[in-house]
Amino acid sequence: MPISNSEQLFSLIKSMNKSEKRSFKLFAQRSHNQGVSKFIQLYDILDSIDEFDEELVLKKIRKINKSQLSNLKRHLYTQILSSLRYIYIGKELDIEIREQLDFARILYAKGLYMQSLKILERVKGIASESHQNMLYFEILEFEKRIEEKHITRSRGTQGKIEDLIEQSEHVNKMVTLESSLTSLKLNIHGLYIKGGHVKNQAEADRVMEYYNAHKPELNYEELGFFEKVFLHQINVWLYYILLDFEKCLHHAIEWVAMFEEQENMQSVNPDLYMRGIHYKLTALYHLNDVNGYEDTVKAFDQFYEREKDGFNKTSEIIHFLYSYYAKLDFANLNGRFDLSVALRREIEPKLIEYERHIDNHRVLQFYYKFAWTYFARQEYGLAINYLNQILSLSVKHLREDIQCYSWLLFILCHFEQENFALLTHLIKSASNFFEKMKEKNKVQEALMKFVKTRLRPNHSMTRKAYKELILTLDEYAKDPYEGKALLYLDARIWAESKLTNTSIELIKRRQSGSTFM
Repeated sequence: MPISNSEQLFSLIKSMNKSEKRSFKLFAQRSHNQGVSKFIQLYDILDSIDEFDEELVLKKIRKINKSQLSNLKRHLYTQILSSLRYIYIGKELDIEIREQLDFARILYAKGLYMQSLKILERVKGIASESHQNMLYFEILEFEKRIEEKHITRSRGTQGKIEDLIEQSEHVNKMVTLESSLTSLKLNIHGLYIKGGHVKNQAEADRVMEYYNAHKPELNYEELGFFEKVFLHQINVWLYYILLDFEKCLHHAIEWVAMFEEQENMQSVNPDLYMRGIHYKLTALYHLNDVNGYEDTVKAFDQFYEREKDGFNKTSEIIHFLYSYYAKLDFANLNGRFDLSVALRREIEPKLIEYERHIDNHRVLQFYYKFAWTYFARQEYGLAINYLNQILSLSVKHLREDIQCYSWLLFILCHFEQENFALLTHLIKSASNFFEKMKEKNKVQEALMKFVKTRLRPNHSMTRKAYKELILTLDEYAKDPYEGKALLYLDARIWAESKLTNTSIELIKRRQSGSTFM
């Protein structure tokens, strides 16, 4: 297997846990020739260092040149994947099905047609029950090939060949539809990653036009498990982008319900189930449904305790992200920012542990939640530290909207610290960024105008000024497109805290009325 660079091998080794490393050593040591000892030696060197250093590796492995090292890396990479495959066969159903399919092919190649068909018949049932349509189709096609070329007992069973052909045609349609839905899902998801929520009616119309133009013709009642889930997933993203959180919640609930009705599918695809829970929580958060949120968080925790032993690395990371997003947001809903600080201490070591696996988009979301936590606690210096990291983070055009909200929060932090000399420069820089990103809205303009006014010589910050700001923000909040900025930066609650000389924490606790934690 070719390796484009050493980082691939190095990253693979660093992703292995203790159990996987122990299994690899046992797997590799089944042979004791010189080649095996050298690739184990290379493995030990790479496992012991923090950054890949080819010169160091060459010094530690004697009598080997660069070209030989390349071959050795390729061999080690293949051996590690082979050892991991043995581990994951028992954990990943699709790998187990593929192994059985491989066995059937081997038996067929040896002329043992009936034994091959027996394996196919058994594994076909597993693929069907777990809704693995692509593998199911592959099994059916192989079965058809055997029946076509050889006289088997199936010919003596009335209707069996006809049933096989009918099954194949039906599953083929499902595979085609599944492919169309996943393509649409990917494109709709990409619209959000690139631009966030729609900014106006014109953008909303364009999103709906795209959806209607690419949505495949289908009958919901005729869909299989994953086709239904994918359709709900598409609609979750669609209505989330359109800021219609009621419809977003409806489809998220349906998505999660699919897995709860067929509990075995929670083990088959825990990642997709956890994503459904995450978007259900996200919609509940924006609808400010504290009780619904609490129930869903509890259900999420129960699922994790039940299934965690079967999680692979990807599932662990997905749980880490969605579980801590949920806990931070729930603490925010309840005004328990002290808990958010405690959660931050748990999260940051995990961000370091998973830094090879988590993209900047995810890190950015955590940093913004941390910044808001410290802003709400009036610890503006700590909030500024996280905002600095967001504004300097290279996100390659991912979630530009959060960077815009970060600029506003950044300005409010310096405003609270009375860094008036710096604010003139910051306001100009923020305005330029908003123009460049085409992310201007009336909430931004109102906050920038408010801060600029306070910068005038001898201008006092009066109760009247905060009352006027609250009235302005309340008016903008009535417009879903103008008020979307308040979803991520609750400037109104900040203005209310200044007006009433009350902390944001206390106001949030009063609003929620919850005794949570």
